[in-house]
Amino acid sequence: MMQETVTLSDAAARRIATILQTEHDKTAMRVSVEGGGCSGFSYKFDLVDQENDDDLVLEKGNAKVLIDSLSLVYMGGSEIDFVDNLLGQSFQIKNPNAVASCGCGTSFSV
Repeated sequence: MMQETVTLSDAAARRIATILQTEHDKTAMRVSVEGGGCSGFSYKFDLVDQENDDDLVLEKGNAKVLIDSLSLVYMGGSEIDFVDNLLGQSFQIKNPNAVASCGCGTSFSV
């Protein structure tokens, strides 16, 4: 059975909290899965000011992440992380459902 939970790393929670502090009209980051990208699906990150009835709500510290039920089908068991290295800064999703992913880090297939 697929896990229907997504976790948030400490680094991602800190970065999301920092972003939300500067965006006073936004209350959460929405992470969703869309068709497209070089491997079939891609992740989308948006700052939003409201949650939907079917959203999974993740809260850690001052960070709040929303994932809709359709995206959760593809993201169950994933971890949202924030990486800061020589290649730059980015949110990365460690998804156990992805059988292939692209070098860009935002596209995957299941």
